[in-house]
Amino acid sequence: MTKQFLAKSIAAGIATLVTGSALAACPTVAGPEQGGKYPHLFEKDEFEASHDCVMNFSANPEIAELNARIAGNPELPALANRIPQEPLVVVPYSEVGRYGGVLDGISKATESGTSDLLSVRHVNLLRFSDDLSTVVPNVARSWSWNDDYTELTLKLREGHKWSDGAPFTAEDIVFWYNNLILDKNVIAEPNARFLSDGKPMKVEAVDDTTVRFTLNLPKPGMTSMFASDYAQPFQPKHLIGKFHPEVNPDADKLAQSLGFENGYEAVKFYYGQSDWKDVPTPLLKDAAKAKALVDAGFTATAPTLESHIVVEDTLEGRRLVANPYFFQVDTAGNQLPYINEISEVYIGDEDIQSAKMIAGEIDYKTQAVNLTSAPVLLENKEKGGYQVALRPTIGMTTFSFNLTEKDAEKREVFNDVNFRRAMSVAINRDQINEVAYFGLGKPAQYTAFDADTAPFVTDEVKSAWTEFDTANAAELLDAAGVIDKDGDGLRDLPSGAKFELDIQYTTQGVATKVVEMVAANWTDVGVKTSIKEVTSDEYRNSQTANDLEVSVWNMGKPQFSLATDPAWMLPPYGTFFELRTGMEWGQYLSSNGAEGTKPPQTVYEMQKLAEQFGTLELGSEESQKVGLEIAKRTVDDLFIIGTVKAVSPIYYNNKLKNFNVQKTASADYYWDYPYQPKQWFLTE
Repeated sequence: MTKQFLAKSIAAGIATLVTGSALAACPTVAGPEQGGKYPHLFEKDEFEASHDCVMNFSANPEIAELNARIAGNPELPALANRIPQEPLVVVPYSEVGRYGGVLDGISKATESGTSDLLSVRHVNLLRFSDDLSTVVPNVARSWSWNDDYTELTLKLREGHKWSDGAPFTAEDIVFWYNNLILDKNVIAEPNARFLSDGKPMKVEAVDDTTVRFTLNLPKPGMTSMFASDYAQPFQPKHLIGKFHPEVNPDADKLAQSLGFENGYEAVKFYYGQSDWKDVPTPLLKDAAKAKALVDAGFTATAPTLESHIVVEDTLEGRRLVANPYFFQVDTAGNQLPYINEISEVYIGDEDIQSAKMIAGEIDYKTQAVNLTSAPVLLENKEKGGYQVALRPTIGMTTFSFNLTEKDAEKREVFNDVNFRRAMSVAINRDQINEVAYFGLGKPAQYTAFDADTAPFVTDEVKSAWTEFDTANAAELLDAAGVIDKDGDGLRDLPSGAKFELDIQYTTQGVATKVVEMVAANWTDVGVKTSIKEVTSDEYRNSQTANDLEVSVWNMGKPQFSLATDPAWMLPPYGTFFELRTGMEWGQYLSSNGAEGTKPPQTVYEMQKLAEQFGTLELGSEESQKVGLEIAKRTVDDLFIIGTVKAVSPIYYNNKLKNFNVQKTASADYYWDYPYQPKQWFLTE
């Protein structure tokens, strides 16, 4: 009798004693209506109890070969030592999948149009289910609040491991917060969503699998943030901590032995300098240093909890392989993900991107696929073997004039609300809707909120300053002192100097056709406007340097985003990756007046409203009252001008199975993250 057979016999005997009968193997469960406490999910013990069974687990037969491609990873132990004692059980949408294959994706460049593919492998402490309202477990097994929403406690999974096999514990969350987010040597200024009342939270490890966040003010929307945010509130302390001077006294010495100037340089080599995870890995930053790290016993890229890990990183694209320690399984006990690899190529040209999609060479794409591409994609879908779904967006294309423009006279004009109102009513939104959005959208004003999911935003607020009226635009421009002084048919600055606008834009943020039409509308009312397409990097760097006269991007957020991150309501009104205006106002607020330019009083009033909104339970009467005040002030200030709320294409190949089309085409719930892409599989 073998030891393995004896162990199984003992286990079966124990099960018989406990239940009165030997427990059977679990049934294979699939289908859209299946699930336990939460939609499409079970915890292992919940699944076994509900089906009176014992789960058996199996792994991808090619996982050892895939692991060998993760530079620095050790040889694999048995599957039982790779998944947690309580893995998350995913109910496949249609059927239990098959292992293998390469998911072909496309982006514009590193950090440009990549987040839809990032969402495929992404994990966070929690997740929104595909109903976009129910927060469900993910990395964290459970969570609880105290009575006044000032203390959030999360339970992790016993035995969860990083992609290199090291234990993942609550200390990795504490390390992320205290030693990365709050360390100015790593991140100059923490994002507002990671603060409470503008000050650090207390993050502590109660034990290996319990972490507690203690807040300075109530923040009930924090669980929604952990369910949707692109940033991951955990980092591998066992690796990055070795280079952090506050964690390891010999960090500088270790880093210098590997060719770094000091420990912090090595920390940023792995982690980057922000909470944005789509940064070049060490494989792209410096291949020689990456090799030196591997030779010294480290992995070439930072270990991950995601479903796939980067193994190749170049200026042409990325290659990823399945994480052999991933913590999710299907109902048949198969470790996820099913798909072996992800191949991401970079194509900046929109026409070439469309050509590859038409040829059926891409398996999934939604970000930076503009609606103007939909007709040709739909026309060729049968020949190319793919589908195109049109789904509503949460945000809309918005424009903003630089409120801290370097040219003093233009700045004064931009800060005159009459000018901003004039330029809003000069936009022919109905024409934009018909020509650029095929009549599928609806003219709307920017209200900060996604007005369609914020019932307190009134129709009056949604439509303020959106009626196309060139006569009113002319009167408002006259009131702003922008008149035609030399009789050439074009309006001049109050001093008599020529007044011309230059819009730089990127097709990741807006369709060219929309920019062309807005520029023509503004020129028609006498404000000569030219446009220039630039790369995403050029656009973002110029915007951050306060060098753009006009910013244009997709803006508008669900309630929970504004409740957890007041940055969307305060200058500069977004992050590095979105529309930003009033950069010097933002500097003034963040430096307590030491830098930048003092903003007008309305900004301080909005700050009070934003802080109050974050302390309230969403949906409550008080929350809706404050939300309406925020929307009204946003429209009254008109620092950001809305256009048309429309739909956007979602492209997916016919060979991609267990695919559930997103309810919205937007990053706000982090693209495909709510729809469990770890259960996707490919057929030939």
